[in-house]
Amino acid sequence: MKSSTPFLFATGVENSYPTIAGGTRIDQMDKCGHYARWEEDFALVRESGLNALRYGPPYYRVHTAPNAYDWDVCDAQMHRLRELELTVIADLCHFGVPSWLGGFQDPAFPVLFAEYARAFARRYPWIRHFTPVNEIFIAANFSALKGWWNECEKSDRAFVRAIRNLCMAHELAVEAILSERPDAIIVQGESIEHFHAAGRDAQSHAEHLNGIKHLSVDLTTGHELAPGMARFLNEHGVTSNDLSFFRERRAVGQRWLGVDYYPTCEHRVSSTGRSTVTHTMAMGFRKLATQYYDRYRLPIFHCETNRVSHLAVEWLDHQWSDILAMRASGVPVMGFTWYSLTDQIDWQHALRVERNDLHTVGMYDLRRRIRPVGVRYKEIIAEWRETLDSGADLEQARARLG
Repeated sequence: MKSSTPFLFATGVENSYPTIAGGTRIDQMDKCGHYARWEEDFALVRESGLNALRYGPPYYRVHTAPNAYDWDVCDAQMHRLRELELTVIADLCHFGVPSWLGGFQDPAFPVLFAEYARAFARRYPWIRHFTPVNEIFIAANFSALKGWWNECEKSDRAFVRAIRNLCMAHELAVEAILSERPDAIIVQGESIEHFHAAGRDAQSHAEHLNGIKHLSVDLTTGHELAPGMARFLNEHGVTSNDLSFFRERRAVGQRWLGVDYYPTCEHRVSSTGRSTVTHTMAMGFRKLATQYYDRYRLPIFHCETNRVSHLAVEWLDHQWSDILAMRASGVPVMGFTWYSLTDQIDWQHALRVERNDLHTVGMYDLRRRIRPVGVRYKEIIAEWRETLDSGADLEQARARLG
C-alpha cells in the first residue's frame, strides 16, 4: 500500500541572486542559462525520474515595487511545472531582495515580503510546499557579518538586525501562505553547521557560534534559545515584543526542517575567534542531521548536497546511505535532493566575487549533458522509489546495514 506522502526525490534550479560590493547582481539562473532553457531544464527533471523540484522565480524581478508584481516573469514556468505534475517546493527568497529595498537591514522587508508570499500563494493555488526564505542563517551571516552580500555589513548588530528581519519575514510569510493555502507544508531550508573548538581557549567562541547557528530555526519555531542568545539578541536591538512574536508557534504539524549539508559545513575555530573550514568532518551528515532532528523534532527533508564532478558519485552514495540509516533509526526523512540540476557559476567562491568560474556540481553540465552523478541518481530513484513509497524500506535498510 502506497504512502499518502510519497518520498520526494528532488533536485533544484539554483536561483541565488544576491548583490555584491558595488551593487552587482549575481543571478545564477541567468549565468547558468535557465532563463533561456527553462523548458529543457524541466524536461530533464521529468526524464530523470524525479518527482519534486525546488524552484522559485527571481524575487527581485517579480516584486517590482510595494504591492506591485510582474507575474509575466514566471507564469509560463509555474504553469508548465503544474502540467508536468511535479511537486514544486516554492523557493520565494533566495539570498537577495529587490534593489528598491535596503537589503536585509530594511525594516520594511518583513511586511512587504509577506504580501509577496500571499500574492504568490493566491496566484498559484496548486502549490502546497513552500520555502519562504532560504537559509536564513547563511543569508544573515554572509550579508551582515562577513560583508560579502547585499548590505555588505560586518558587525554583530547588523547580523542581529538581519536575523530578526529574515525570521520575521519568514513567519509573516508563513501566516500569509496559510491564509491562502491552509494545508501548506513549510519546508524551512537551513545549512546545518557545526563549529569545532581548535583548543580549550576557543571553546567559548565555538559555543557562541553554535548558539547563533541555531537562531534562525529557534526563532521561527518558538524553540528555547541557546544559552546567552536572548541577551545577545537584546543587546543588539531585538525587543521583548519581537521575542514574544517568535515564541508563538505557527504551522504546527505542517513544518519540515530542510537540511543542507556540504563538506564545508563543519568549521574549526581558533582561540582568536577565526573560523576555518575543516575538510576532515568530525561529525558527518547523519550525526549532525540527527542532532538537529533531536532538537526540533520536525520531519527532515535533505534539500541540498553536492560535490564537484569527480567526487560526486561517491558523495551521493555516502549521503544516500545516511538517509537510509536515518529512516531505519526512526528519523522521519521525507525526501532527498541533489542540488542542483545543472552546474553552477562562482559558488566555489561563495558568490562573493564575480569571476564566472564553472562549478561542476550539477546532475547536468551547462550544455545539459548528464554527468555521472546524474546517472547514479537516476539508478537510486529507480531502485528505491517503490520501496520508499510503500514504507518497506525500513526493514530493507536494516538488513543492508547489517
